[in-house]
Amino acid sequence: QVQVVESGGGLVQAGGSLRLSCVASGSIFSINAMGWYRRAPGQQRELVAVITGGGSTNYADSVKGRFTISRDSVRDVAYLQMNSLKPEDTAVYYCNADVFTSLGRSDYWGQGTQVTVSS
Repeated sequence: QVQVVESGGGLVQAGGSLRLSCVASGSIFSINAMGWYRRAPGQQRELVAVITGGGSTNYADSVKGRFTISRDSVRDVAYLQMNSLKPEDTAVYYCNADVFTSLGRSDYWGQGTQVTVSS
């Protein structure tokens, strides 16, 4: 069994910063990629940022230059540093882990953490 747990969301004023954390735990052989997604009210879930096992990163155009994804591969933790936050960044942020276990390769999702940016 694999668990993915996010933390670090909250309420912040426009221009402020937040740091999200994502911990993957359980019967994990290895983790390929970890990523952050978000779903704003009335919108579909979208990719925010992803980091591979080799450290390559990819970002949504809307967050480039403001958000930074990083990863502690020893502890299976991913972070999302969010700076210069805008009201349009308001959403539930979800962590995804692409995991290898004894059963093979699967995606695991966290429950999400709310980020609210006030204007």
